[in-house]
Amino acid sequence: MNSPKTAPARSRSKASAVAPTVSADATLPVTVALPLIDGQSRVVIERVSPELDGGRFPIKAVPGDVIAVEADVFADGHDYLSVRLLYKHTDDESYRETAMALLGNDRWGASFVVEKQGRYTYTIEGWVDHLASWQHEIHLKVADGQRITSELLAGAQYVDGLIRRAGGDTKPARKGGKAADESADLKALREMAALFRDESRYDEAVSVAESDQFTFFAKRYPERQHPTRYSPELGVEVDRARAGFSTWYCLFPRSAAREEGKHGTFRDVEALLPRIAGMGFDVLYLPPIHPIGMAHRKGKNNSVICQPGEPGVPYGIGSELGGHDAIHPELGTVEDFKHLIAIAANYDMEVAMDLAIQCSPDHPWAKEHPEWFKKRPDGSIQYAENPPKKYQDIYPVYFETEDWQNLWLELKRILLVWGSWGVRIVRVDNPHTKPFAFWEWLIAEVKKEYPDMLFLSEAFTKPKVMQELAKRGFAHSYTYYTWRNTKAEMQEYLTELTQGEMRHYFRPNFWPTTHDINPYSLQGGHEPQFLIRYFMAATLSSNYGIYGPSFELMEHVPFPNKEEFLNSEKYEIRYWDWNKTNKLTYLIGLTNRIRRENAALQQTNNLTFCTVSDDAIMAYLKTAASNRLLIVVNTDAYQRRAGMVQVPIWQLGIGGDESYQVHDLLTGAYYTWKGEWNYVELDPYVLPMHIFRIER
Repeated sequence: MNSPKTAPARSRSKASAVAPTVSADATLPVTVALPLIDGQSRVVIERVSPELDGGRFPIKAVPGDVIAVEADVFADGHDYLSVRLLYKHTDDESYRETAMALLGNDRWGASFVVEKQGRYTYTIEGWVDHLASWQHEIHLKVADGQRITSELLAGAQYVDGLIRRAGGDTKPARKGGKAADESADLKALREMAALFRDESRYDEAVSVAESDQFTFFAKRYPERQHPTRYSPELGVEVDRARAGFSTWYCLFPRSAAREEGKHGTFRDVEALLPRIAGMGFDVLYLPPIHPIGMAHRKGKNNSVICQPGEPGVPYGIGSELGGHDAIHPELGTVEDFKHLIAIAANYDMEVAMDLAIQCSPDHPWAKEHPEWFKKRPDGSIQYAENPPKKYQDIYPVYFETEDWQNLWLELKRILLVWGSWGVRIVRVDNPHTKPFAFWEWLIAEVKKEYPDMLFLSEAFTKPKVMQELAKRGFAHSYTYYTWRNTKAEMQEYLTELTQGEMRHYFRPNFWPTTHDINPYSLQGGHEPQFLIRYFMAATLSSNYGIYGPSFELMEHVPFPNKEEFLNSEKYEIRYWDWNKTNKLTYLIGLTNRIRRENAALQQTNNLTFCTVSDDAIMAYLKTAASNRLLIVVNTDAYQRRAGMVQVPIWQLGIGGDESYQVHDLLTGAYYTWKGEWNYVELDPYVLPMHIFRIER
């Protein structure tokens, strides 16, 4: 290994070299090895963005996204540089490239569009641009009144190089020879080379040397001597479009029956698809649908005593009927589930399954692979705990088992079985309690068979753990949105998600509630609060979801002193009035239609917060080409608030004294505004939000 003094710079090409030297006390020459670098390569490339952990992980995108790349690129001395952004899809044989522009202070930038799903790589190449440096020198000397005859001869040699790179021979073409067949570029370059060598045409030669024509040829046929290529190559993982824009609806299929007291089936879920799709949802997420164990089965409200007839918790997976590759018989059969997936596709909906890597004591793994579970000193298996929570009906899987390889292979097999059923979206329960290396391997392996598979990380845990899971391959991530309530909290959190490094790899999926979480902010059952929490989730993030009928009907009664629901659907079959509608259901359907019709709401990172004179009114601009939306929300669910919103008209190309029209897509009302500052007033008991489409 090289010592730190001789370690090769990361951004330099490698070459071997030796040089003679003489030691102070020796009379014979000796040789000393020089660093393994290209000593003629002078360009330094560093601080590339985006780059995750030194290129260890790819950034994320969907087809059509623009990948903006920047880097610090510089060299010794005062020579001009040429810098190129190189990129390719794994299907491409060679790199495509685009010139990078100097942004200032040795920072360069360029962008490329990812056109299709799969993996792209990109890197940067830079070299000293001797032709541009020569032309700049010419400008300076001519302006100083110097005669540049010698410099023009040097320029003729540069043009000879241009001729060779254009595919020509630097020897003059014989009269009546191939010259007539040469390209216009070659003819022009030959004339330029001859001109630079003809001292009798000095003034004309100087004019051409300083011309845009020379610059054009220098860029078309660059010299590219001793280039530096940045290493390592960086990656972009391009998922399908639904990774960037999706609308999730969660329901327990056993609660889908229209008749109270009856266990729901997949056929009952099929009957609900027109309603769910009609509200604008395109992902139907189902908690576990596998056989439920009997051992230590939980009862209503997490009771450790299960009464006869109580259905148990779907997360207590496995019985004598099978495990993660089996279907709970009261829901239907595998064929019934495949039929549900097929019918959902007719509504442009997908069915997402829930991967919970845990087992009932009755799961086949408990008998067939006891080594996959951690045992107490007395030989019994420890049930799952998350103090103070206890899950007596669940065995956690022990990932430190000596048989970990077979465990990993079995979990891969399970997901491939689901893929064969037609599943292409998986919500993963508590991935933060399993090894990161496992997820990186599993997701990559499954995507080899099903490259359009998407994984949602349900990890409400430490920030760095959530971020690491996203880097390792999860397409979507749950967030802290559920607990961010004030304007200041929301703006700080969204700025972190959309303006910092996380924007390159962490795709937030906003949920106001889940079947596990009944946040304190909604436990009062206050309708305006439900409207506000829903609306911000749907307009701040391009991916969001709701806990189905519970949220629609504004269920809010908590289990005492906990952020959980009383009479939680996890522990019992619930009957829902699927025909009931209210103000919230109307807002959900309307907002989802607006999301589908406005490209600005189909992205998350295109977010600009606006200044508002009232500290409870939050305003944010979202744009996508000509689609420009200004969204205003009163975060105070109990009081009417009013204030002046500063519209960033400089970002919209609107003059300071220019009038423009805004169209409220929620109410249909039109308003004429002028300049930056405009008045808004929002009553939470009427409608605490606007979606203004800015029109001119």
